[in-house]
Amino acid sequence: MLHCNILQIFTKNSSTWKEKNLSQNEIDDFKKAKKETGIITIASHTSYLINLAGHQKKKHLLSCNALKQELIRSSKLGIDYVVLHPGSHMGKGEDYGLCRIADSINKIFDETPKVNTQLLLETSSGQGSSIGHTFKHLAIILDRIKNNDKVGICLDTCHIFAAGYDIRTKQSYAKTINEFIETIGLKHLKLIHLNDSKKALGSRIDRHEHIGKGKIGLDAFRWIMNDPRLLDVPKIIETPKGNHVNEMDTFNLNQLKGFIN
Repeated sequence: MLHCNILQIFTKNSSTWKEKNLSQNEIDDFKKAKKETGIITIASHTSYLINLAGHQKKKHLLSCNALKQELIRSSKLGIDYVVLHPGSHMGKGEDYGLCRIADSINKIFDETPKVNTQLLLETSSGQGSSIGHTFKHLAIILDRIKNNDKVGICLDTCHIFAAGYDIRTKQSYAKTINEFIETIGLKHLKLIHLNDSKKALGSRIDRHEHIGKGKIGLDAFRWIMNDPRLLDVPKIIETPKGNHVNEMDTFNLNQLKGFIN
């Protein structure tokens, strides 16, 4: 038993455009299971195919519909957050991508006024032409969204490290967290993905590693787990699974729990 109270799931196949239609029985069973297991907070992760920053008309329409359906589905299930990779501008430039993302989210929110699940933009590693690898990117998107209370941020430690934000020393950790607070604001931080990184600082490559086994090391996670500003922010792991899923999940969770003073 992992004894978790925070959960992240996919509500549909993450690698297809095909949507999942929920029956009332499925909704009831999901809510019953949440109550019985003692899970406090649930986040769903969107399909990896979604790209709100893209310029290709067909794929952009599919992306907008996929996010819309994910928000509706998650709201029916009583899921707290939907985590979204902001997207890639595909050569059209960052300014284009930032506007495209914000405009798309505004349109989707206008079309889903009854949805109460909050959308979280996830920090990216900066791989390729992706948007969201700087805190400024995310702040710009947030500023352009009309229903600002319906959107927040998911901070991924592997991604920000790969994007160039150092958290390995006490000084660099403090600098990074303070920059996040000054640029975006702590009130917008709703979820943290705790992942070590297989790749080096600033590599722009998104490769997750077990806690303390990667290039970030243990200290950063110890500081995160004891930072009073982050105490109430839900935290999950997305560490590698391999052939020993339960064993490694237990290892990573025990590492993190052991850091708490």
